Amino acid sequence: MNSPDPQTPPKGSFVTEKALKRLKKRHAAEARFKFYGQAAIGIAVVALCTLLVSIIGQATSAFSRNVLSFDVTIAASEVDPEGTKDPEEIARNVSGFNLLLQDSLSEQFLPEDAGRPLQRELYGLFTRLAVLPIARKTADNMSTIGTRQTFDVALADDVDLFLKGGVTDRKNINLGGLQAITGSLEDGVQIRLKDDATIKRLDDALSDFTPEGTDTSKPTALVNIGDTWFRLAGRDGAALDLTYIAGTRSLPSEAAKTTALVLAQSQENRTLSDRQIAWTMILKKEGRIQSVFNTSLFTHSDSTYPELAGAAAAIVGSLLTMLITALLAIPVGIFAAVYLEEFAKKNRLTDFIEVNINNLAAVPSIVFGLLGAAVFINFLGMPRSVPLVGGLVLGLLVLPTVIIASRAALKSVPPSIRTAALGVGASKTQSVFHHVLPLAAPGILTGSIIGMARALGETAPLLLIGMVAFVAEVPDGPMDESTVLPVLIYKWSTGAERAWEPMTAAAIIILLIFLVMMNLIAIILRRRFERRW
Repeated sequence: MNSPDPQTPPKGSFVTEKALKRLKKRHAAEARFKFYGQAAIGIAVVALCTLLVSIIGQATSAFSRNVLSFDVTIAASEVDPEGTKDPEEIARNVSGFNLLLQDSLSEQFLPEDAGRPLQRELYGLFTRLAVLPIARKTADNMSTIGTRQTFDVALADDVDLFLKGGVTDRKNINLGGLQAITGSLEDGVQIRLKDDATIKRLDDALSDFTPEGTDTSKPTALVNIGDTWFRLAGRDGAALDLTYIAGTRSLPSEAAKTTALVLAQSQENRTLSDRQIAWTMILKKEGRIQSVFNTSLFTHSDSTYPELAGAAAAIVGSLLTMLITALLAIPVGIFAAVYLEEFAKKNRLTDFIEVNINNLAAVPSIVFGLLGAAVFINFLGMPRSVPLVGGLVLGLLVLPTVIIASRAALKSVPPSIRTAALGVGASKTQSVFHHVLPLAAPGILTGSIIGMARALGETAPLLLIGMVAFVAEVPDGPMDESTVLPVLIYKWSTGAERAWEPMTAAAIIILLIFLVMMNLIAIILRRRFERRW
Protein backbone atom coordinates (compact mmCIF):
# COMPACT_ATOMS: atom_id res chain seq x y z
CA MET A 1 0.00 0.00 0.00
CA ASN A 2 1.31 3.46 -0.90
CA SER A 3 1.60 5.93 2.00
CA PRO A 4 0.11 9.47 1.48
CA ASP A 5 2.54 12.06 0.30
CA PRO A 6 3.18 14.51 3.19
CA GLN A 7 3.61 17.30 0.65
CA THR A 8 0.15 16.74 -0.78
CA PRO A 9 -2.26 19.48 0.53
CA PRO A 10 -5.36 18.12 2.37
CA LYS A 11 -8.57 18.09 0.40
CA GLY A 12 -12.27 17.99 1.43
CA SER A 13 -14.55 20.24 3.54
CA PHE A 14 -13.42 18.80 6.91
CA VAL A 15 -9.72 19.31 6.60
CA THR A 16 -9.50 22.88 5.41
CA GLU A 17 -8.48 25.66 7.74
CA LYS A 18 -11.99 27.17 7.71
CA ALA A 19 -13.55 23.81 8.43
CA LEU A 20 -11.25 23.29 11.39
CA LYS A 21 -12.20 26.73 12.72
CA ARG A 22 -15.90 25.93 12.36
CA LEU A 23 -15.37 22.62 14.12
CA LYS A 24 -13.48 24.30 16.94
CA LYS A 25 -16.24 26.91 17.21
CA ARG A 26 -18.92 24.19 17.46
CA HIS A 27 -16.96 22.37 20.16
CA ALA A 28 -16.61 25.62 22.11
CA ALA A 29 -20.36 26.27 21.80
CA GLU A 30 -21.07 22.75 23.04
CA ALA A 31 -18.74 23.25 26.01
CA ARG A 32 -20.45 26.57 26.85
CA PHE A 33 -23.87 24.93 26.66
CA LYS A 34 -22.77 22.19 29.06
CA PHE A 35 -21.36 24.81 31.42
CA TYR A 36 -24.58 26.84 31.33
CA GLY A 37 -26.61 23.72 32.05
CA GLN A 38 -24.38 22.68 34.93
CA ALA A 39 -24.43 26.22 36.31
CA ALA A 40 -28.24 26.30 36.14
CA ILE A 41 -28.46 22.99 37.99
CA GLY A 42 -25.94 24.22 40.55
CA ILE A 43 -27.93 27.42 41.17
CA ALA A 44 -31.14 25.41 41.58
CA VAL A 45 -29.50 22.98 44.01
CA VAL A 46 -27.95 25.81 46.06
CA ALA A 47 -31.28 27.66 46.19
CA LEU A 48 -33.10 24.49 47.24
CA CYS A 49 -30.51 23.63 49.91
CA THR A 50 -30.57 27.21 51.23
CA LEU A 51 -34.35 27.11 51.46
CA LEU A 52 -34.41 23.75 53.22
CA VAL A 53 -31.60 24.66 55.64
CA SER A 54 -33.32 27.95 56.47
CA ILE A 55 -36.73 26.32 57.09
CA ILE A 56 -35.33 23.35 59.03
CA GLY A 57 -33.10 25.67 61.08
CA GLN A 58 -36.08 27.80 62.08
CA ALA A 59 -38.36 24.82 62.70
CA THR A 60 -35.96 22.88 64.90
CA SER A 61 -36.95 24.69 68.07
CA ALA A 62 -40.67 24.22 67.34
CA PHE A 63 -40.38 20.43 67.52
CA SER A 64 -39.38 20.67 71.19
CA ARG A 65 -40.88 22.62 74.07
CA ASN A 66 -40.12 23.20 77.70
CA VAL A 67 -42.61 21.95 80.27
CA LEU A 68 -42.88 22.53 84.01
CA SER A 69 -43.41 19.49 86.24
CA PHE A 70 -45.25 19.99 89.50
CA ASP A 71 -46.73 17.73 92.17
CA VAL A 72 -50.17 18.64 93.40
CA THR A 73 -53.03 17.09 95.31
CA ILE A 74 -56.15 17.32 93.14
CA ALA A 75 -58.51 18.84 95.68
CA ALA A 76 -62.17 18.22 94.96
CA SER A 77 -62.98 21.65 96.42
CA GLU A 78 -61.02 23.26 93.57
CA VAL A 79 -61.71 21.05 90.54
CA ASP A 80 -65.31 20.15 91.43
CA PRO A 81 -66.54 22.85 93.84
CA GLU A 82 -70.23 22.06 93.17
CA GLY A 83 -69.72 18.34 93.79
CA THR A 84 -71.43 17.42 90.53
CA LYS A 85 -68.91 14.66 89.67
CA ASP A 86 -69.67 15.47 86.03
CA PRO A 87 -66.61 14.77 83.83
CA GLU A 88 -67.64 17.46 81.34
CA GLU A 89 -67.89 20.10 84.08
CA ILE A 90 -64.50 19.08 85.48
CA ALA A 91 -62.89 19.13 82.02
CA ARG A 92 -64.11 22.72 81.54
CA ASN A 93 -63.04 23.91 84.99
CA VAL A 94 -59.79 25.55 83.87
CA SER A 95 -59.91 28.06 86.72
CA GLY A 96 -59.86 25.34 89.38
CA PHE A 97 -56.81 23.61 87.94
CA ASN A 98 -55.15 27.00 87.45
CA LEU A 99 -55.52 27.69 91.17
CA LEU A 100 -53.80 24.40 91.98
CA LEU A 101 -50.80 25.33 89.84
CA GLN A 102 -50.71 28.90 91.09
CA ASP A 103 -50.84 27.78 94.73
CA SER A 104 -47.98 25.35 94.09
CA LEU A 105 -45.76 28.10 92.67
CA SER A 106 -46.83 30.71 95.22
CA GLU A 107 -45.93 28.40 98.08
CA GLN A 108 -42.37 28.20 96.79
CA PHE A 109 -41.67 31.69 95.48
CA LEU A 110 -44.01 34.31 96.95
CA PRO A 111 -44.07 35.74 100.46
CA GLU A 112 -47.34 35.75 102.36
CA ASP A 113 -47.92 39.46 101.74
CA ALA A 114 -47.24 39.30 98.01
CA GLY A 115 -49.31 41.83 96.09
CA ARG A 116 -51.16 41.38 92.81
CA PRO A 117 -48.32 42.69 90.60
CA LEU A 118 -45.92 40.11 92.01
CA GLN A 119 -48.51 37.36 91.62
CA ARG A 120 -49.20 38.31 88.00
CA GLU A 121 -45.49 38.24 87.35
CA LEU A 122 -45.18 34.70 88.72
CA TYR A 123 -48.34 33.38 87.06
CA GLY A 124 -47.05 34.77 83.76
CA LEU A 125 -44.68 31.81 83.55
CA PHE A 126 -47.53 29.83 82.01
CA THR A 127 -50.77 30.65 80.21
CA ARG A 128 -54.22 30.07 81.66
CA LEU A 129 -55.20 27.36 79.16
CA ALA A 130 -51.98 25.40 79.76
CA VAL A 131 -53.80 23.31 82.38
CA LEU A 132 -56.53 22.26 79.94
CA PRO A 133 -54.88 18.86 79.18
CA ILE A 134 -54.67 18.23 82.95
CA ALA A 135 -58.37 18.98 83.36
CA ARG A 136 -59.27 16.61 80.53
CA LYS A 137 -56.98 13.91 81.90
CA THR A 138 -58.56 14.20 85.35
CA ALA A 139 -62.06 14.11 83.86
CA ASP A 140 -61.15 10.89 82.05
CA ASN A 141 -59.93 9.32 85.32
CA MET A 142 -62.10 10.61 88.14
CA SER A 143 -60.43 8.31 90.68
CA THR A 144 -57.38 10.63 90.72
CA ILE A 145 -59.39 13.37 92.48
CA GLY A 146 -58.13 13.61 96.04
CA THR A 147 -54.79 11.96 95.23
CA ARG A 148 -51.37 13.50 94.62
CA GLN A 149 -50.34 13.55 90.97
CA THR A 150 -47.44 14.82 88.89
CA PHE A 151 -48.35 16.93 85.88
CA ASP A 152 -46.46 18.67 83.09
CA VAL A 153 -47.67 22.05 81.82
CA ALA A 154 -46.30 23.98 78.86
CA LEU A 155 -44.43 27.14 79.82
CA ALA A 156 -45.41 30.46 78.28
CA ASP A 157 -43.97 31.07 74.85
CA ASP A 158 -41.62 33.84 76.07
CA VAL A 159 -40.20 31.60 78.80
CA ASP A 160 -39.82 28.75 76.33
CA LEU A 161 -38.09 31.09 73.86
CA PHE A 162 -35.72 32.33 76.56
CA LEU A 163 -34.72 28.77 77.47
CA LYS A 164 -34.03 28.10 73.78
CA GLY A 165 -31.67 31.08 73.62
CA GLY A 166 -34.09 33.76 72.45
CA VAL A 167 -35.58 36.94 73.98
CA THR A 168 -32.15 38.58 74.48
CA ASP A 169 -28.44 37.89 74.08
CA ARG A 170 -26.69 36.72 77.24
CA LYS A 171 -23.40 35.61 78.74
CA ASN A 172 -22.77 33.38 81.75
CA ILE A 173 -19.76 34.28 83.92
CA ASN A 174 -18.39 32.29 86.84
CA LEU A 175 -17.54 34.82 89.56
CA GLY A 176 -15.86 32.21 91.79
CA GLY A 177 -15.91 32.61 95.58
CA LEU A 178 -16.61 35.75 97.61
CA GLN A 179 -14.25 37.65 99.86
CA ALA A 180 -17.08 39.11 101.90
CA ILE A 181 -20.88 39.42 101.94
CA THR A 182 -22.75 41.92 104.08
CA GLY A 183 -26.11 43.65 104.30
CA SER A 184 -29.65 42.24 104.28
CA LEU A 185 -32.17 41.10 101.67
CA GLU A 186 -34.50 43.96 102.56
CA ASP A 187 -31.98 46.83 102.48
CA GLY A 188 -29.54 45.50 99.90
CA VAL A 189 -26.56 43.14 99.83
CA GLN A 190 -22.91 44.04 99.27
CA ILE A 191 -20.38 41.48 98.10
CA ARG A 192 -16.64 41.73 97.36
CA LEU A 193 -15.09 39.54 94.69
CA LYS A 194 -11.75 37.82 95.25
CA ASP A 195 -10.23 37.87 91.79
CA ASP A 196 -9.45 40.97 89.65
CA ALA A 197 -9.63 38.83 86.50
CA THR A 198 -13.25 37.99 87.34
CA ILE A 199 -14.08 41.66 87.68
CA LYS A 200 -12.55 42.29 84.27
CA ARG A 201 -14.65 39.50 82.67
CA LEU A 202 -17.79 41.04 84.16
CA ASP A 203 -16.82 44.49 82.88
CA ASP A 204 -16.05 43.09 79.43
CA ALA A 205 -19.42 41.34 79.25
CA LEU A 206 -21.28 44.50 80.24
CA SER A 207 -19.31 46.62 77.77
CA ASP A 208 -19.93 44.09 74.97
CA PHE A 209 -23.67 44.61 75.37
CA THR A 210 -23.48 48.38 75.82
CA PRO A 211 -25.66 49.88 73.06
CA GLU A 212 -24.39 52.40 70.55
CA GLY A 213 -26.12 55.17 68.65
CA THR A 214 -29.82 55.75 69.33
CA ASP A 215 -30.36 52.44 71.15
CA THR A 216 -30.96 53.37 74.80
CA SER A 217 -31.39 49.85 76.23
CA LYS A 218 -28.82 48.96 78.86
CA PRO A 219 -27.39 45.55 79.75
CA THR A 220 -28.40 43.94 83.02
CA ALA A 221 -26.46 41.54 85.24
CA LEU A 222 -28.25 39.00 87.45
CA VAL A 223 -26.06 37.49 90.15
CA ASN A 224 -26.76 34.01 91.50
CA ILE A 225 -25.26 33.14 94.90
CA GLY A 226 -26.21 29.63 96.01
CA ASP A 227 -30.01 29.43 95.68
CA THR A 228 -30.59 33.18 95.74
CA TRP A 229 -30.79 35.59 92.81
CA PHE A 230 -29.89 39.29 92.89
CA ARG A 231 -29.85 42.14 90.40
CA LEU A 232 -26.62 44.13 90.07
CA ALA A 233 -27.48 47.64 91.28
CA GLY A 234 -24.01 49.20 91.29
CA ARG A 235 -20.28 48.52 91.45
CA ASP A 236 -17.28 50.15 93.01
CA GLY A 237 -14.16 48.22 92.04
CA ALA A 238 -14.46 44.69 93.43
CA ALA A 239 -17.48 45.63 95.57
CA LEU A 240 -20.92 44.92 94.07
CA ASP A 241 -24.23 46.27 95.32
CA LEU A 242 -27.04 43.73 94.82
CA THR A 243 -30.83 43.80 95.09
CA TYR A 244 -32.71 40.63 96.02
CA ILE A 245 -35.17 39.40 93.38
CA ALA A 246 -35.85 35.65 93.90
CA GLY A 247 -34.84 32.43 95.61
CA THR A 248 -34.02 31.50 99.21
CA ARG A 249 -34.91 34.39 101.53
CA SER A 250 -31.75 34.37 103.62
CA LEU A 251 -28.27 35.81 103.23
CA PRO A 252 -26.14 33.23 101.37
CA SER A 253 -22.74 32.13 102.66
CA GLU A 254 -19.46 33.42 101.27
CA ALA A 255 -18.51 29.89 100.18
CA ALA A 256 -21.57 29.52 97.92
CA LYS A 257 -21.00 29.28 94.16
CA THR A 258 -21.46 32.68 92.51
CA THR A 259 -22.29 33.26 88.88
CA ALA A 260 -23.50 36.20 86.80
CA LEU A 261 -26.00 36.15 83.94
CA VAL A 262 -25.37 39.23 81.82
CA LEU A 263 -28.33 40.13 79.64
CA ALA A 264 -28.04 42.46 76.65
CA GLN A 265 -31.26 44.34 77.41
CA SER A 266 -32.87 45.76 80.51
CA GLN A 267 -36.19 44.30 81.59
CA GLU A 268 -38.08 47.32 80.24
CA ASN A 269 -37.05 46.22 76.73
CA ARG A 270 -37.72 42.50 77.23
CA THR A 271 -40.83 40.35 77.34
CA LEU A 272 -39.54 38.66 80.52
CA SER A 273 -38.68 40.48 83.75
CA ASP A 274 -35.52 39.86 85.76
CA ARG A 275 -37.55 38.09 88.43
CA GLN A 276 -39.25 35.79 85.91
CA ILE A 277 -35.85 34.85 84.51
CA ALA A 278 -34.58 34.13 88.03
CA TRP A 279 -37.62 31.95 88.82
CA THR A 280 -37.13 30.09 85.56
CA MET A 281 -33.47 29.44 86.30
CA ILE A 282 -34.33 28.17 89.82
CA LEU A 283 -36.95 25.75 88.44
CA LYS A 284 -34.50 24.56 85.81
CA LYS A 285 -31.80 23.99 88.43
CA GLU A 286 -34.29 21.93 90.46
CA GLY A 287 -34.92 19.75 87.39
CA ARG A 288 -38.59 20.75 87.18
CA ILE A 289 -38.23 22.23 83.68
CA GLN A 290 -37.53 19.73 80.95
CA SER A 291 -37.32 19.90 77.17
CA VAL A 292 -39.64 17.34 75.54
CA PHE A 293 -40.81 16.56 72.02
CA ASN A 294 -43.64 18.90 71.07
CA THR A 295 -46.44 16.38 70.49
CA SER A 296 -49.06 19.13 70.71
CA LEU A 297 -47.90 20.32 67.28
CA PHE A 298 -49.60 17.22 65.83
CA THR A 299 -52.39 16.63 68.37
CA HIS A 300 -53.69 20.11 69.21
CA SER A 301 -55.83 22.47 67.17
CA ASP A 302 -55.02 26.10 66.57
CA SER A 303 -54.71 28.42 69.53
CA THR A 304 -54.01 32.06 70.24
CA TYR A 305 -51.07 30.89 72.39
CA PRO A 306 -48.08 29.58 70.38
CA GLU A 307 -47.08 27.07 73.08
CA LEU A 308 -50.54 25.43 72.87
CA ALA A 309 -51.13 25.69 69.12
CA GLY A 310 -51.07 22.65 66.86
CA ALA A 311 -51.73 21.72 63.25
CA ALA A 312 -54.08 18.77 63.85
CA ALA A 313 -57.20 20.58 62.62
CA ALA A 314 -55.35 21.84 59.52
CA ILE A 315 -53.95 18.37 58.74
CA VAL A 316 -57.38 16.72 58.98
CA GLY A 317 -58.95 19.65 57.08
CA SER A 318 -56.38 19.30 54.30
CA LEU A 319 -57.04 15.55 54.01
CA LEU A 320 -60.82 16.08 53.84
CA THR A 321 -60.41 18.88 51.28
CA MET A 322 -58.09 16.73 49.15
CA LEU A 323 -60.60 13.87 49.32
CA ILE A 324 -63.38 16.09 47.93
CA THR A 325 -61.01 17.48 45.32
CA ALA A 326 -59.99 14.00 44.17
CA LEU A 327 -63.58 12.75 44.01
CA LEU A 328 -64.50 15.68 41.74
CA ALA A 329 -61.42 16.26 39.61
CA ILE A 330 -60.03 12.78 38.88
CA PRO A 331 -63.12 10.87 37.59
CA VAL A 332 -64.52 13.88 35.71
CA GLY A 333 -61.13 14.76 34.28
CA ILE A 334 -60.38 11.21 33.10
CA PHE A 335 -63.75 10.68 31.48
CA ALA A 336 -63.60 14.08 29.79
CA ALA A 337 -60.14 13.27 28.43
CA VAL A 338 -61.23 9.83 27.20
CA TYR A 339 -64.21 11.30 25.38
CA LEU A 340 -62.27 14.16 23.79
CA GLU A 341 -59.35 11.97 22.76
CA GLU A 342 -61.06 8.75 21.72
CA PHE A 343 -64.70 9.42 20.85
CA ALA A 344 -65.30 13.10 20.07
CA LYS A 345 -65.33 14.18 16.45
CA LYS A 346 -62.76 16.74 15.40
CA ASN A 347 -64.76 19.83 14.63
CA ARG A 348 -64.90 23.46 15.69
CA LEU A 349 -66.80 22.68 18.86
CA THR A 350 -64.17 20.25 20.17
CA ASP A 351 -61.43 22.66 19.11
CA PHE A 352 -63.19 25.41 21.08
CA ILE A 353 -63.46 23.14 24.12
CA GLU A 354 -59.79 22.14 23.93
CA VAL A 355 -58.63 25.76 23.67
CA ASN A 356 -60.72 26.75 26.68
CA ILE A 357 -59.45 23.80 28.75
CA ASN A 358 -55.88 24.89 28.02
CA ASN A 359 -56.76 28.48 28.95
CA LEU A 360 -58.44 27.39 32.20
CA ALA A 361 -55.23 25.66 33.26
CA ALA A 362 -53.46 29.03 33.15
CA VAL A 363 -56.12 31.03 35.01
CA PRO A 364 -54.85 32.41 38.36
CA SER A 365 -56.07 30.38 41.30
CA ILE A 366 -57.63 33.38 43.03
CA VAL A 367 -60.17 33.59 40.19
CA PHE A 368 -61.41 30.12 41.16
CA GLY A 369 -61.75 31.38 44.73
CA LEU A 370 -63.96 34.23 43.55
CA LEU A 371 -65.99 31.75 41.48
CA GLY A 372 -66.41 29.43 44.47
CA ALA A 373 -67.46 32.26 46.79
CA ALA A 374 -70.01 33.51 44.26
CA VAL A 375 -71.49 30.16 43.22
CA PHE A 376 -71.16 27.77 46.14
CA ILE A 377 -71.55 30.20 49.05
CA ASN A 378 -73.58 33.17 47.80
CA PHE A 379 -75.79 31.39 45.21
CA LEU A 380 -76.11 27.82 46.53
CA GLY A 381 -75.92 28.86 50.19
CA MET A 382 -73.25 26.40 51.27
CA PRO A 383 -71.52 27.15 54.60
CA ARG A 384 -68.19 28.95 54.69
CA SER A 385 -64.96 27.44 55.98
CA VAL A 386 -65.91 23.83 55.26
CA PRO A 387 -63.82 21.24 53.38
CA LEU A 388 -66.73 20.52 51.00
CA VAL A 389 -66.61 24.01 49.46
CA GLY A 390 -62.81 24.06 49.56
CA GLY A 391 -62.67 20.70 47.79
CA LEU A 392 -65.14 21.82 45.10
CA VAL A 393 -63.14 25.00 44.41
CA LEU A 394 -59.83 23.14 44.25
CA GLY A 395 -61.46 20.42 42.16
CA LEU A 396 -62.41 23.00 39.52
CA LEU A 397 -58.88 24.38 39.73
CA VAL A 398 -57.25 20.99 39.16
CA LEU A 399 -59.74 19.70 36.57
CA PRO A 400 -58.02 21.25 33.48
CA THR A 401 -54.66 19.87 34.61
CA VAL A 402 -56.09 16.35 34.96
CA ILE A 403 -57.75 16.55 31.54
CA ILE A 404 -54.59 17.75 29.80
CA ALA A 405 -52.39 15.14 31.53
CA SER A 406 -54.85 12.36 30.79
CA ARG A 407 -55.12 13.30 27.10
CA ALA A 408 -51.34 13.33 26.82
CA ALA A 409 -51.18 9.88 28.41
CA LEU A 410 -53.85 8.53 26.03
CA LYS A 411 -52.01 9.99 23.05
CA SER A 412 -48.82 8.21 24.08
CA VAL A 413 -50.46 4.78 23.59
CA PRO A 414 -49.47 3.53 20.09
CA PRO A 415 -52.33 3.43 17.54
CA SER A 416 -51.44 -0.22 16.82
CA ILE A 417 -52.96 -1.18 20.19
CA ARG A 418 -56.31 0.24 19.13
CA THR A 419 -56.03 -1.30 15.65
CA ALA A 420 -55.18 -4.72 17.02
CA ALA A 421 -58.10 -4.65 19.46
CA LEU A 422 -60.54 -3.62 16.73
CA GLY A 423 -59.02 -6.23 14.43
CA VAL A 424 -59.93 -9.12 16.73
CA GLY A 425 -63.52 -7.93 17.00
CA ALA A 426 -63.50 -5.61 19.99
CA SER A 427 -65.81 -2.63 19.98
CA LYS A 428 -64.52 0.93 20.23
CA THR A 429 -65.48 1.08 23.90
CA GLN A 430 -63.80 -2.27 24.60
CA SER A 431 -60.61 -1.23 22.83
CA VAL A 432 -60.45 1.99 24.89
CA PHE A 433 -61.38 0.66 28.34
CA HIS A 434 -59.77 -2.81 28.05
CA HIS A 435 -56.53 -1.89 26.26
CA VAL A 436 -55.80 1.83 25.84
CA LEU A 437 -56.86 3.12 29.27
CA PRO A 438 -54.87 0.52 31.29
CA LEU A 439 -51.74 1.33 29.28
CA ALA A 440 -52.27 5.07 29.82
CA ALA A 441 -52.97 4.63 33.54
CA PRO A 442 -49.41 5.47 34.78
CA GLY A 443 -49.44 8.81 32.98
CA ILE A 444 -53.00 9.58 34.07
CA LEU A 445 -52.24 8.77 37.71
CA THR A 446 -49.03 10.78 37.63
CA GLY A 447 -50.76 13.83 36.20
CA SER A 448 -53.65 13.51 38.65
CA ILE A 449 -51.38 13.25 41.70
CA ILE A 450 -49.24 16.18 40.59
CA GLY A 451 -52.45 18.18 40.13
CA MET A 452 -53.55 17.19 43.64
CA ALA A 453 -50.16 18.24 44.99
CA ARG A 454 -50.68 21.66 43.42
CA ALA A 455 -54.11 21.90 45.02
CA LEU A 456 -52.65 20.99 48.42
CA GLY A 457 -50.36 24.01 48.28
CA GLU A 458 -52.99 26.53 47.16
CA THR A 459 -53.87 29.34 49.56
CA ALA A 460 -55.50 32.21 47.68
CA PRO A 461 -58.79 30.51 46.64
CA LEU A 462 -59.31 29.11 50.14
CA LEU A 463 -58.87 32.54 51.72
CA LEU A 464 -61.78 33.84 49.66
CA ILE A 465 -64.16 31.12 50.86
CA GLY A 466 -63.43 31.78 54.53
CA MET A 467 -61.08 28.94 55.38
CA VAL A 468 -58.82 31.41 57.18
CA ALA A 469 -61.21 31.44 60.16
CA PHE A 470 -59.91 30.41 63.58
CA VAL A 471 -60.80 26.73 64.12
CA ALA A 472 -60.32 25.36 67.63
CA GLU A 473 -61.65 21.82 67.03
CA VAL A 474 -60.55 19.02 64.73
CA PRO A 475 -63.24 18.58 62.02
CA ASP A 476 -65.18 15.31 61.99
CA GLY A 477 -66.52 15.59 58.44
CA PRO A 478 -66.55 17.69 55.25
CA MET A 479 -69.33 19.92 56.61
CA ASP A 480 -67.49 20.94 59.80
CA GLU A 481 -65.59 24.20 60.05
CA SER A 482 -61.99 23.63 59.12
CA THR A 483 -58.79 25.15 57.84
CA VAL A 484 -55.94 23.78 55.73
CA LEU A 485 -52.17 23.74 56.08
CA PRO A 486 -51.32 26.58 53.61
CA VAL A 487 -53.85 28.87 55.25
CA LEU A 488 -52.58 27.92 58.72
CA ILE A 489 -49.03 28.78 57.58
CA TYR A 490 -50.25 32.16 56.31
CA LYS A 491 -52.09 32.81 59.59
CA TRP A 492 -49.18 31.84 61.82
CA SER A 493 -46.71 33.84 59.72
CA THR A 494 -48.68 37.02 60.48
CA GLY A 495 -48.49 36.47 64.27
CA ALA A 496 -46.78 39.29 66.15
CA GLU A 497 -45.05 37.09 68.74
CA ARG A 498 -41.63 35.70 67.87
CA ALA A 499 -42.70 32.20 68.92
CA TRP A 500 -44.85 32.00 65.77
CA GLU A 501 -41.75 32.04 63.54
CA PRO A 502 -40.55 28.49 64.38
CA MET A 503 -44.17 27.31 64.43
CA THR A 504 -44.62 28.61 60.88
CA ALA A 505 -41.47 26.84 59.72
CA ALA A 506 -42.64 23.60 61.38
CA ALA A 507 -46.00 23.81 59.58
CA ILE A 508 -44.15 24.36 56.28
CA ILE A 509 -42.16 21.19 56.91
CA ILE A 510 -45.38 19.23 57.55
CA LEU A 511 -46.80 20.56 54.28
CA LEU A 512 -43.58 19.68 52.41
CA ILE A 513 -43.73 16.15 53.81
CA PHE A 514 -47.26 15.83 52.41
CA LEU A 515 -46.13 17.09 49.01
CA VAL A 516 -43.08 14.81 48.93
CA MET A 517 -45.23 11.80 49.83
CA MET A 518 -47.71 12.58 47.05
CA ASN A 519 -44.94 12.99 44.48
CA LEU A 520 -43.31 9.79 45.75
CA ILE A 521 -46.59 7.93 45.20
CA ALA A 522 -46.72 9.34 41.65
CA ILE A 523 -43.19 8.09 40.94
CA ILE A 524 -43.92 4.62 42.37
CA LEU A 525 -47.12 4.28 40.35
CA ARG A 526 -45.40 5.37 37.16
CA ARG A 527 -42.57 2.90 37.57
CA ARG A 528 -44.94 0.14 38.71
CA PHE A 529 -47.26 0.30 35.71
CA GLU A 530 -45.02 1.85 33.07
CA ARG A 531 -44.61 -0.13 29.84
CA ARG A 532 -42.22 0.47 27.00
CA TRP A 533 -42.80 -0.44 23.41
